[in-house]
Amino acid sequence: MSRPARTSPPERAGWPEAGSQPAGAVTAASPPAAEAANPAAKAARPPAALWSDGLGRVGTRAAQVLLILTVAAVSIFALMQVKLLVIPLLIALILAAAIGPFVNFLRRRGIPGGLATGISFIALLAVLAGVSTVIYFSVRNQWGELAAQASSGLDELEKFLLTGPIPIERGQLDQAREAVVQFATSSQVRSGAVTGLSMVTEFIAGASLMVVILFFFLKDGAKIWNFFLRPFSGEREAKLRRAGRRTLEVLGGYVRGTAIVALVDTVAIGAALLIMQVPLAIPLAIVVFITAFIPLVGATIAGILAALVALVANGPVVALIVVAVVVAVNQLEGDLLQPIVMGKSLQLHALVILLALTAGTILAGIVGAVLSVPLAAVAWAIIQVWTAEDPNLKDMNPDLPPPNSQPV
Repeated sequence: MSRPARTSPPERAGWPEAGSQPAGAVTAASPPAAEAANPAAKAARPPAALWSDGLGRVGTRAAQVLLILTVAAVSIFALMQVKLLVIPLLIALILAAAIGPFVNFLRRRGIPGGLATGISFIALLAVLAGVSTVIYFSVRNQWGELAAQASSGLDELEKFLLTGPIPIERGQLDQAREAVVQFATSSQVRSGAVTGLSMVTEFIAGASLMVVILFFFLKDGAKIWNFFLRPFSGEREAKLRRAGRRTLEVLGGYVRGTAIVALVDTVAIGAALLIMQVPLAIPLAIVVFITAFIPLVGATIAGILAALVALVANGPVVALIVVAVVVAVNQLEGDLLQPIVMGKSLQLHALVILLALTAGTILAGIVGAVLSVPLAAVAWAIIQVWTAEDPNLKDMNPDLPPPNSQPV
């Protein structure tokens, strides 16, 4: 007779199972306890485990950041070594983006591509030559008058300093005059003149190169861009095409918008200078137009220059009026013109613009200050396109395939 199978007794409440460990005990599989009990286990810990904790992840991110900064620093250093090529290339790209719509307009009217490019190119050169001619003849015709008024204005300024509310002694003025004369005849000024001559040579070479590059950008820009996109396909090619189109839109809109704002500043400040009969009013107005392409500080610098000329030639009252006009124009530009004209093309915070201006000035001087802001705007537009956060992505180029599609 078979014996019935023996069943296990039911567990009592609160009793642990057989082979279980009391509460709070560390299991044998716990790595910290195993390493503490057996130093050999700690020594045998794989190297990859060192990067799996919090400090390891921070170290990995720090190494990545340092690598990215190193690559960026080396790239910028390499570009600065060939800035005679890089700067004309960037200026030509910006001008091509600004003139491109006019070339396309001529092509849509039935004009062949080569002829449309030649007409746009010659028109741009004619504008630049006309501006240079106006500046040259205005300065040459009014230089004698400015010198005479400057002499009398300096005498009035000296008299004001000697008899003003805070009088200055004659000896202090003589020491200041001697210091200026010594600086003007020092070796630093002579070496600066030699450096300036070399800069003029570089400017002529760069301008010639920029003209040639601009012509080919206007003539064969689409072919050049398609050549660079040949290694890519699918979603990556679509994003690159969107980024290229967005780059041209941002650069062209920036240049055209800045030109409109600069034209308003030039007309307002130039009219005030002409009404108050300040010498070199037309050249100063052109300087206002050129410096307006430097955001935040360009119009202010030109206004200070105009105020100094008015102070020397017309006295402190006229200079104060010029300062008031410049301040009013800057307020009009910042509160009305910039948001309306530049709102869609330059979507950057003022702090970003200031940082970009500082970095560009340190790296490439005045040219860097002019190019830094549009390049920063282009970088931000490309980031928006690449991350599909661009608000103008759908309206920008409806002929492009969807981002996740494959080429047919």
